[in-house]
Amino acid sequence: MSLSNEIVHAIRQRQKRGLPEEIREKVILHICDTIAISLASYKGAPIALKSIAGLSIGVKGGTGRVIGSEHRLPPAYAAFANTALAHALDYDDINDLARIHPTPVTLAAALAAADAEDTSKTDLITAVGLGNELLCRFGYAIEPRGTGTDSKWFLSQLFGYLGATITAGLVLGLDDNELVHALGLAYMQVAGGKEPGVGTGSQARSIYPAFSSMGGVQAAFLAREGVSAPASCLDGKTGLFLNYFGKNLNEKQRSVLLDTETWAFSDTSIKLYPSCRYSHPFIKSALVLRNHFRHDEVDQIVIGVNETANMLCQPLEDRCHPKTLQDAKFSIPFMVAFAFVHGSVHLNNLTEGALMDTQVLNLTKRIKIEQTQSDTPGIPIGDIKIVTAHGTKRHLERILPETHIDAVKKKFTECCMYANVSNPEVLWETLSHNLVFDGVNKLPIIIH
Repeated sequence: MSLSNEIVHAIRQRQKRGLPEEIREKVILHICDTIAISLASYKGAPIALKSIAGLSIGVKGGTGRVIGSEHRLPPAYAAFANTALAHALDYDDINDLARIHPTPVTLAAALAAADAEDTSKTDLITAVGLGNELLCRFGYAIEPRGTGTDSKWFLSQLFGYLGATITAGLVLGLDDNELVHALGLAYMQVAGGKEPGVGTGSQARSIYPAFSSMGGVQAAFLAREGVSAPASCLDGKTGLFLNYFGKNLNEKQRSVLLDTETWAFSDTSIKLYPSCRYSHPFIKSALVLRNHFRHDEVDQIVIGVNETANMLCQPLEDRCHPKTLQDAKFSIPFMVAFAFVHGSVHLNNLTEGALMDTQVLNLTKRIKIEQTQSDTPGIPIGDIKIVTAHGTKRHLERILPETHIDAVKKKFTECCMYANVSNPEVLWETLSHNLVFDGVNKLPIIIH
């Protein structure tokens, strides 16, 4: 049996059993979080709106609603739009071990497919939950460490094509054969080169997962119309894993991918800072250390990184004086200095104006990078040492998966207030207690 067939079989097993209650509740939190981020993006992420406008040239009308907007687009375009909004602020959920942002991709795919149908064959929570689990399973199977072949790809995008395909396919009610064909059609589009993240000076990293949700939705609709593709797309002689990672999955990796007893999605975190996840342990360390020193007392900040985190520190001059907000959020040195100076990181202070913050820029000049850690699964420890005339203090911060309902609700409210949504508490209660396709279609319209 091909890997594509086995994946579809595993998904059907999970679908037949239904989501465990704790996973269902977690999926609800992640969908609510993603919606709030998207509303905030419509207000404060121009790169997302520019991307949607550029993609939509020549397109008039459609069935798919763009979150925060009255506009309608064809399904694949709507999927792109909503994933771009969900990711543009760098505030979206992430599974640290898989190194994947799942919900922005799957939610957009589910909504796009549902908007095109009179009735959905799979409910919103189940479709997103199963799509998220598949995405996280792909990451678990290859055990990314940020070095070697996995370092070349945005895994949220590369595997996102497949996750979006399955999610949209479930909503459309594709049968097993159609789902296998849809995976093959998704494979024909897969991409995700990581240079927009590693390089500096561009805004492109803000929208990279959007291509995957667009492609996945397109693949699902093509399969529904009877377009076929080889079942060997993932493990064939020129299949995905051989082409993109140099070898097919071994038996152990296949068993990890196809496991239906545990839930990889349970380890997915909801971000508490609107910046690259790799910066979060270092931000937390900086916030602890600023309780002991003022920023004007600091002679040197020594940031201890691993090889992967070092990619977010080099070239050091560019990382310390980022030219775009996207680069700032993807720079460990800048985010450490910003957190140390301001004592918090949120949508209202981490803005374009931060790029010219003289206190932050002056502090970045005193930053030194040392490689003190080896690359391991997940994200590194936030290793920071502060050197002053009065002494030296070092702090190590380890980040664990985080999804605390009070923190999620607080973030939801703050995102809605940022977007000038009236009565965010009412919206929270509505979504968190009755999360259905029709309810999402009645979200507030954001005025610029």
